[in-house]
Amino acid sequence: MIDIGDKPLKLSDMHNVVLNKQQIKLSRKALLKVEKSHAFLNTFSKGKLIYGINTGFGPMAQYKIKDQDLRQLQYNLIRSHCSGTGNLLSVMDVRSLMVVRLSSLMQGFSGVNSQLVHLLKDLINKEIYPCIFAHGGVGASGDLVQLAHLALALIGEGEVWYKGKIVSAAAAFKKENLKPLFIHKREGIAILNGTSVMTGIGAINILQSRQLVNWSVIFSTIINELLEAFDDHFSQELNMLKPHAGQQKVAAAMQLITAKSKLIKKRSEVLYQSKNIEKQDVLTEKVQEYYSLRCVPQILGPVLDTVNYAESVIMNEVNSVNDNPIIDHNNQDVYHGGNFHGDYVSLEMDKLKIAITKLAMLAERQLNYLLNDKLNQKLTPFLNLGVLGLNYGMQGMQFTATSTVAECQTLSMPAYIHSIPNNNDNQDIVSMGTNAAMITRRVIENAFEVMAIHAIAVVQAVDVVGCSNKLSPISKNIYRQLREVCPAIQEDKPIYKKIAAVKEYLLNEKINLL
Repeated sequence: MIDIGDKPLKLSDMHNVVLNKQQIKLSRKALLKVEKSHAFLNTFSKGKLIYGINTGFGPMAQYKIKDQDLRQLQYNLIRSHCSGTGNLLSVMDVRSLMVVRLSSLMQGFSGVNSQLVHLLKDLINKEIYPCIFAHGGVGASGDLVQLAHLALALIGEGEVWYKGKIVSAAAAFKKENLKPLFIHKREGIAILNGTSVMTGIGAINILQSRQLVNWSVIFSTIINELLEAFDDHFSQELNMLKPHAGQQKVAAAMQLITAKSKLIKKRSEVLYQSKNIEKQDVLTEKVQEYYSLRCVPQILGPVLDTVNYAESVIMNEVNSVNDNPIIDHNNQDVYHGGNFHGDYVSLEMDKLKIAITKLAMLAERQLNYLLNDKLNQKLTPFLNLGVLGLNYGMQGMQFTATSTVAECQTLSMPAYIHSIPNNNDNQDIVSMGTNAAMITRRVIENAFEVMAIHAIAVVQAVDVVGCSNKLSPISKNIYRQLREVCPAIQEDKPIYKKIAAVKEYLLNEKINLL
């Protein structure tokens, strides 16, 4: 089991809990902090005015709430903010955001009753997922609308995904013998005020982006192999002179992949030592490859660096206390501020989607190179294994890849700078972090579709050249696995199901070269 609250969560923990459905437990030490925070708040709040406990919310904070209405205040907040629209978030995203919210509450600075964290843990372990809508959050007082739908399920209302169906929360609770959350002092606002939705989606975005970068390096390298490129553009000697970590890691991965390849050439052997070169005025041997093949470390290096930095920011947010106010039993005080503001997540998601769009652009350019015989001067038009003119190879797939990359480019406009004041101008500058994370998810989804088409083209090109036995061991293994998913294309048949199958393979096959 993953112990929540024992130590900071890592991205690998998120992968195990969210994607592998690993069970979780609550750290005893962290639970003590949760209980101390709650007990301190009960004592400290007597005779004091504290936002969100005995005041209204947002611009209505100037209204003092009577003691007999304090619990109702929290229920009203939850119910009134359940106003989401659009598609439901995926079960994967909901599980992720639940883990992130639990991680924040387990820090012990939220003043909540421990029933809340136990119930969240039980819902995650029993795979009961609140129905949460995509539209609603501006990412400033946290993900208010989306987290309100989480809170609604926790109090036993609304709908949840349970055993593959949407059912009432009350029915799922009854089936699993769970009791709805009892509101004490501030459980409502403690659930709503946080960045957990944008952060939960962001964590999955990082995992999938890392997968995409690995695949891009692999397919870029296989293309270099099958076209018998020189190895100096990914050599250590060249890339060490530009001290960017990402570039050097990509170059090292390409060196690893091409080890024992029978196709990659040494420039010194072909162009520096060959006597035939002196007799040629026009060289038959290509001196340098196109940029989409020769500049892979320089193009994918910054993409990898962006993913790595985004991971550090997202995991900082996963392990943060991001609600308001902060109930600090250590210093015996309550602090009001803006830890719920999602700018860190929003900016990183915008940077990430730009980087992944560039990755998709690289795949599209490499695809175009493979399909255009006038460029590669080695392969059949559109990688056709049939009869030219009668059969069309991968011609149709290129349209899909090109249009999908164009959509990525359109979606790459930043959300971070699209602040629109709302909430009676109380929220006068907001992060739009939830939108940023969800748009980035769409770009990543698009990139996997482009990469699937690209992957089919790469292995098809290997068949056109007939060089599978000369590939490096790593490349040959990838080629064989992809051929099991998608056989060679010779006769013209509908290919959309094969594209979907390859996309699924790329999403789920575990690779880690970087």
